[in-house]
This record gives sequence, structure tokens and C-alpha cells, in this order.
Amino acid sequence: MATQAKGLLSEECRDALNKVASYELHVSDAYLSMACHYIEDSEAPTFHSFFQDQADVKREHAKQFIKYLRKYKCKICLPVIKRPDIDNWGTGKQAILSALELENVLNTLLQDLKASASRNRETNLLRFMKKYLDEQTRNISYLEYQLNYQKELETSAQSEGQPENVAGPSGASGQKTESAGNSPSPPAQKIPKPAP
Repeated sequence: MATQAKGLLSEECRDALNKVASYELHVSDAYLSMACHYIEDSEAPTFHSFFQDQADVKREHAKQFIKYLRKYKCKICLPVIKRPDIDNWGTGKQAILSALELENVLNTLLQDLKASASRNRETNLLRFMKKYLDEQTRNISYLEYQLNYQKELETSAQSEGQPENVAGPSGASGQKTESAGNSPSPPAQKIPKPAP
């Protein structure tokens, strides 16, 4: 049966699979960098665990795409993608924007692979990649939600005119905190300072 599988994938699909596998590794590397950036932060954003998880998930996806290529005895030739230049991911909003950009590029590559598979009537490949396309949709939705949440936090902080150190949950800035009971408690996430 393995000999029947040899050469069944079109060259277009083989190239697209190699690109997707390579980009999955690239995204994994970026997520790992993001997770490491926030690991020392005592007030790490809520999406920190998402970055850690996705570093592992994307690496596993790359392995699955490579395994699929091997199943059809295709050449593994992963294009080199330049590592992310960013070592400091800045605010949570900046990290989410970077992650969203990476996920959108990956989604485009997966859609291109799907189009290639459709053109070449690669039904097994279409079935194989369905779960990856579904997961991409979920990841993009999650990151868009987090981005909107970060924007709301910024807007809220700017409208209240509170500097970041006053918004801390412990009140450790040395300033007195009100305990009126009707004032909302600050979010657990770090609120970026408004631009002067």
C-alpha cells in the first residue's frame, strides 16, 4: 500500500505542504519567544498561557505535515523563514497584533494549500487539513477577541486618567486605594500607559 501512495501528491501540493510545515515551525518559534518574554512577568497577561500552548501545538502541526509528506514518499524541503527579529514584545497589545499577523499568514498558506488540493483533486489531503483550518479559525477569533479586550482596557485607562502603577491590584504603589465597594476592581492584566 505504501508503494501505491508514492507520487500521488502533485508537485504543487508537495511544495505547499513544505511551506505550511516550515511556517508552522516559524510560528512556533515566535510563540515560544512571546511566552519567554512574559514568563518572568509577575503580572503576565491572561493570554500568556495561549502563547505557551501554541508554541507546542504549532510544532506538533509541523510534524504532522512532515509525516503526511513522508507517507507519500515526498521530498521534505522546508523553506527557510527568517526568525522573528523581536526580542521585546512590548505591551500585550503589540504581542497580540504580532500573533494575529502570524496566524493570518498561516491561514493564507493553509487556504492556498486547500485550493491546490482542490485543483488537483487531492481528497485525502483535503480531509487531512480540515482540522487545521478549523483550528486556525478558532485561533484567529481568540486573538481578535483579546485584541479588542486590550483596546478596551487602554480606552478605559485613558478615560479614567489612571497611570499604570495606580491600577495595580495590590495598591503597592504606596497610594491609598478606595474601598467604597462600588468602584470596579482593576483587571488582572497590565494596563498600558496612555501616550502623552
